[in-house]
Amino acid sequence: MAALAPLPPLPPQFKSIQHHLRTAQEHDKRDPVVAYYCRLYAMQTGMKIDSKTPECRKFLSKLMDQLEALKKQLGDNEAITQEIVGSAHLENYALKMFLYADNEDRAGRFHKNMIKSFYTASLLIDVITVFGELTDENVKHRKYARWKATYIHNCLKNGETPQAGPVGIEEDNDVEENEDIGATSLPTQPPQPSSSTYDPSSMPSSSCTGIQIPPGAHAPANTPAEVPHGTGDIRLTPEDFARAQKYCKYAGSALQYEDVSTAVQNLQKALKLLTTGRE
Repeated sequence: MAALAPLPPLPPQFKSIQHHLRTAQEHDKRDPVVAYYCRLYAMQTGMKIDSKTPECRKFLSKLMDQLEALKKQLGDNEAITQEIVGSAHLENYALKMFLYADNEDRAGRFHKNMIKSFYTASLLIDVITVFGELTDENVKHRKYARWKATYIHNCLKNGETPQAGPVGIEEDNDVEENEDIGATSLPTQPPQPSSSTYDPSSMPSSSCTGIQIPPGAHAPANTPAEVPHGTGDIRLTPEDFARAQKYCKYAGSALQYEDVSTAVQNLQKALKLLTTGRE
């Protein structure tokens, strides 16, 4: 992968995308597809923030050059040429990061890499919005991961021991302002997926901040959908077929990571849609 031309200094207006751009740089070698979509998200977001100020226009122009160079280097990669494949690739990568951090958290292994993985997962879920609106599940994952990164970081910084597992969500944490979290290096080996399930029933209150658990604030569940046996008289729309195809694509992408649980979950969603006409 050829080196990309460096960007000019980040204008203050674009502070909200600085960690997404840093994540892109971290993935230039380890996963260029992730790097590409992080830059695309930064580009789209930057255009909405300020596309008129000279320094912002100059920055966005150089960022566009990087995007075009990356697209040329990636050539006919399906994850770039087909949105369904790209979305599946990004979603599975983010989930893999999340599950690695969640497993470390539940095992009581608190360290900078797991904090960074929680935070990076939340950033990559931001990036998924380049393909459209997030699912409710992704919104919950993002909120939980971003809060967990801040909660554990603050506990360790204050010399306190975080509580493992779901402990609630603090609504007013502004993680974007925390340089320490974004600056940590990611694990050298890609985190491995797991079939662990979330247990929202066992949620003590936080020992570090004294917060109480708001209703419904817990790690999202990844429970496969139950599929009825009989199809009945189901009339499927073209949109239903497109969604079923999307789930099958997601499953195929998950299998590339040997992530069986995610593959099974998406295949079950496709099957339920095709047999009931409902998701």
